[in-house]
Amino acid sequence: MVAPASALEAASVKLAVRDLTVYYGSTLGLDTVSLDIPAHRVTALIGPSGCGKSTFLRCLNRMNDHIPGARVSGQVTIDGEPIYDPDVDPVALRKRIGMVFQKSNPFPKSIFDNVAFGPRVHGERDRVRLREIVERTLRQAALWQEVDSRLDRSALELSGGQQQRLCIARALAVEPDVLLMDEPASALDPIATAKIEELIHELKSAYTIVIVTHNMQQAARVSDLTAYFYLGRLVEFGPTERLFTNPMRPETEDYITGRFG
Repeated sequence: MVAPASALEAASVKLAVRDLTVYYGSTLGLDTVSLDIPAHRVTALIGPSGCGKSTFLRCLNRMNDHIPGARVSGQVTIDGEPIYDPDVDPVALRKRIGMVFQKSNPFPKSIFDNVAFGPRVHGERDRVRLREIVERTLRQAALWQEVDSRLDRSALELSGGQQQRLCIARALAVEPDVLLMDEPASALDPIATAKIEELIHELKSAYTIVIVTHNMQQAARVSDLTAYFYLGRLVEFGPTERLFTNPMRPETEDYITGRFG
């Protein structure tokens, strides 16, 4: 099922997925999923645990390459370029398609070195340039004013919400086109969650964002489009407001209204 053009709100397609199928050994993780993810929109992936949301997300930057026994077929393209071609460097791909995980995972380094890590890996050595990148991305992550006087302090001293925003800044430091977020606020308190959601809203003007969330209220608040997954299948995909108020599939309505899942 590919979303019709109207569902994409006339936005250009950033990521195109066709017949994506994933097996973990003999276990089916995704079953011939097809959809278009538009540029500069927030696309939310919802569904019960084990339905394929995170598997789908990991396919978008080839994180499943690291899982023993995982087999991926079908096609994923970014700006029309296939990401599973043999000549594609997964490290270079992940520079274009960054990821923020469910649990904040700052390195046991300074705040500055956490953000500068990616640019250094990709060859940036100029200290002035690195400081510009660190300040820019910490500002983008709405964290600069809270840490600008202690960039040399350990990132592990930050609160949970600050650590997650630091991880977002670290992902942005390599200037990706796409930002994948796997339940980025599930471990945070309501105040920190609200800051992350506000940040997502601000970032979509510069990035294409795909977010996995178990929180349907969060999906309704932050996303422009929503995809409902169940048992590895894409059941329904469309504009968030329509999907939450007038779903086309009874399975979607059952999940959203709490009768299932």
